[in-house]
Amino acid sequence: MAGHRKLGRPTAHRNLMLRNLVTSLLREGRIKTTETRAKETRKLAEKMITLGKRGDLHARRQALAFVLDETVVKKVFDELAPKYQERNGGYTRIMKLGPRRGDAAEMVIIELV
Repeated sequence: MAGHRKLGRPTAHRNLMLRNLVTSLLREGRIKTTETRAKETRKLAEKMITLGKRGDLHARRQALAFVLDETVVKKVFDELAPKYQERNGGYTRIMKLGPRRGDAAEMVIIELV
C-alpha cells in the first residue's frame, strides 16, 4: 500500500478525522481508538512534535495549519518539544486492549511516551 490507509472514509472525512485524533492525542496525552486509526495518527502526531522541536515560525505555522486548536499547538511548542529534545522519534506508544464488543475491531490506547 502506498502512503496511507483509507480507513473506509472519503478523503476529506478521513483527513479531518485524523486531524481531530492528533489534536485530541496532543491535548489529552492518551486516547482510545482502533488499531489502524492509531497507526495513522501516530505518523501525524510524531510529525507535529518534530515541528515543535524545530521551533521556528514556519514550523509553528505548519502545525497551526494541521492541528485544530491553537492552545494545543502552543502546548506542543512550549511543553512537549523541550521534553522530547533528546529523543529521536518514537514519541508515542500503542498498547492493545483487545477486540471491541460490537464489531470485534482491535482497540488500542495510543499515548505520548
